[in-house]
Amino acid sequence: MEKGKTILIVDDVDINRTILAEVFKNDYNIIEAGNGKQALKVMDENDKISAVLLDLLMPEMNGLDVLREMNKNGKIKSIPVFLITAANSERLLLDGYHLGAVDVIMKPFLTHFLRHRISNVIELYAHRNQLESIVEEQVQKLNEVNRSMVETLATLIEFRDCESGEHVRRICGLTRILMTKVSEMYPEYRLPKKEIDKIVTSSILHDVGKISIPDGILNKPGRLTKEEFEIMKLHTVKGCEILEQIPHIMDQGIYNYSSDICRHHHERWDGSGYPDALAGDDISIWAQVVSVADVYDALTSERVYKPPYDHDAAVNMIYNGECGVFNPKVLNAFEASLLTIAGKDWISEE
Repeated sequence: MEKGKTILIVDDVDINRTILAEVFKNDYNIIEAGNGKQALKVMDENDKISAVLLDLLMPEMNGLDVLREMNKNGKIKSIPVFLITAANSERLLLDGYHLGAVDVIMKPFLTHFLRHRISNVIELYAHRNQLESIVEEQVQKLNEVNRSMVETLATLIEFRDCESGEHVRRICGLTRILMTKVSEMYPEYRLPKKEIDKIVTSSILHDVGKISIPDGILNKPGRLTKEEFEIMKLHTVKGCEILEQIPHIMDQGIYNYSSDICRHHHERWDGSGYPDALAGDDISIWAQVVSVADVYDALTSERVYKPPYDHDAAVNMIYNGECGVFNPKVLNAFEASLLTIAGKDWISEE
């Protein structure tokens, strides 16, 4: 018996399960289920299933319904499913293949061929899953390298702007909270966690262009003149120019997010921002989210030109449009996250 390898046999007819269990009992652990609902429960509770032999026609939940659920939860990608049927229905079989079934087992069973066919596919999937695991591990290591490199770039700003070191760390935490909430609340903005992780990493570089701003403007204790403000605004464009010099050493996704956020985190929903005067959803959702995170943190932090506002005052200023107009949906996500943001626990998580 191959230790750890398990076949799940799903059929509402006892004798069919018994026959199939007899075929494989010497080579695999066997788990049986009498219907589709039981099968899904078994798969949720057991991560060692190497293959599913699935009857098409069953009461309560048929085989196609099980395949649909396996597509939803992602298990169809790692577990080969063999359909069991005596019905010669081309429509049913095509539906099964389209839902990810790898093969069809016709009744009555030809046990010798059946054993070899299924064992070969199990081995193929085992090797593929192992390879995907290795690739995922390498991707994780690459992401860690990318994160370290991005953080190293961000520390350059600390030498120029005494607030930026802590600022970028808080921006990461706020971006994760808001981007996750926006994704949960609005399907049109939904992104997988891996992409949100990249956006969070990319947010670190939103102000990298400040490296190019003269000290006298960057750390001026008073209000900037109109001319000085025009120079300060250039940090968005200058940041992109800096990033353009290093795309070959960054993950492409992180580079794209970083460049977009760097250039557009001062754009506003009504088109009053800079540098491109973009409006509405012409501004990417990640740049919109970093905009709100950046404004909230700027308001609640001490700067050379102002004392910090408390949480409630900062929230009211954002809602009242004193810092520009933001996407109402992003503001709804911001409002839904206020208890978390006010708690400050998120700061230590990044």
